[in-house]
Amino acid sequence: MARPLNELLWHQLTDEITDGMREWRQQHPKATLREMEIELDTRLARARARMLEDLAMGSTAAAWQDAARLQTPACPQCGTLLDEHGTHPRTLLTHGGQTLTLERSYGVCPACGAGLFPP
Repeated sequence: MARPLNELLWHQLTDEITDGMREWRQQHPKATLREMEIELDTRLARARARMLEDLAMGSTAAAWQDAARLQTPACPQCGTLLDEHGTHPRTLLTHGGQTLTLERSYGVCPACGAGLFPP
């Protein structure tokens, strides 16, 4: 079952960015616009990864054990419906270069043995 979005987390992330940038700017009063941009982008990328993780885990695609049999993912190799083998962590890299870890359903094909995290 999908978990609800954590709006408190999102507010905390934006507060951390704001407070952190304010502190960073005080420590770097002569920083160039480019340096400020790089620092802000680094902080935004971390928050973005956490928000993406929260959004992904809030998706019904995070687990299929409660889905109807017609919604069970099929093996991309042979088309056989996958057997669910619990949830496992899956680590991904975002476009911002940050890693995020998702706890996702993992399936194994009973016909050919292929294993995958369905989309």
